[in-house]
Amino acid sequence: MTEPRLTTLSHGGGCGCKIAPGVLTEILKGASGLPMPAELLVGIETADDAAVYLLNDDQALVATTDFFMPIVDDPYDFGRIAATNAISDVYAMGGRPIMALALVGMPLSLLSTSTIGRILDGGRAMCSLAGIPIAGGHTIDSIEPIYGLVVMGLVHPSRVRRNADARLGDRLILSKPLGVGILSAALKKSGRFEGRAYEQMIENTTQLNTPGPMLAELDGVHGITDVTGFGLAGHALEMARGSGLAAVLRLGRLPVIEGVREMIAAGHVTGASDRNWDAYGAAVGPDGLGHEDRSLVTDPQTSGGLLISCAPETVDDVLAILHREGFESAAEIGQMEAVRPGEALLQLQS
Repeated sequence: MTEPRLTTLSHGGGCGCKIAPGVLTEILKGASGLPMPAELLVGIETADDAAVYLLNDDQALVATTDFFMPIVDDPYDFGRIAATNAISDVYAMGGRPIMALALVGMPLSLLSTSTIGRILDGGRAMCSLAGIPIAGGHTIDSIEPIYGLVVMGLVHPSRVRRNADARLGDRLILSKPLGVGILSAALKKSGRFEGRAYEQMIENTTQLNTPGPMLAELDGVHGITDVTGFGLAGHALEMARGSGLAAVLRLGRLPVIEGVREMIAAGHVTGASDRNWDAYGAAVGPDGLGHEDRSLVTDPQTSGGLLISCAPETVDDVLAILHREGFESAAEIGQMEAVRPGEALLQLQS
């Protein structure tokens, strides 16, 4: 049978499918009152990347799940991107993944078993690169194609790196360039890219965030989170709120995928970007942010980079690890400062 493009089967793609931050807060407002065991080192209180449960003095379990609809039309690439994105949450906590479970929902009346098999092959390929098995999972017949993983990992309790542990004076480092959501919007609209755009998109979204545990070994690294569906601004705000500090980002230092600024000018911005801004724009300053900069910092990043908060004297070590591990675009993009009365928690400066 003639099969439709994967991206035409979903109302949104990748981490752009996420429920908007404001709506999610409303949905979860009663969850914080639930009793939590003392062994739960990280739960939902700071919107961190994964849950962490203490097993013994030397081990804590890291548990997470992530899944979404297609961000690209190639089934193998879709599987690779979804798996990389899910595994990233373990790395972001400073942990090392140990196994995964597959989450699969597919419209069986529209997609062949061969196409679905290629999606799963892509996921297995990335799990193999991460050194973990897919040990099981669950499948359903759904209206839209959905794929992702449950991922579990281990970390030493003293090496857990939360998004809420940034310290005053810390520098902020971003490991991957921005623009994946903008590229996906252009792909969904046109079905193709010019030049190296698609290749760059795949390179970024299938790059495992393996430096996470290495960074957690550095005492000067205080906080880590991965930048995904809420955009750089949203995840920087989570870090600021959790730490009781203000985050200052330097717009001129942000790494950006080649050609993305031109795509913004051509109107390729996701609906999730606007939803993100509606949810947290009031906490961003100063007023008068330009369309291009706003589109970049709110752009939903599927399988995005790590946002790292570290002591100034650790910046060179962090960048050396990232560059050595293939994250050539990694850059220092800002710092954590004291909250000033009347000023926004996230300050965007030139």
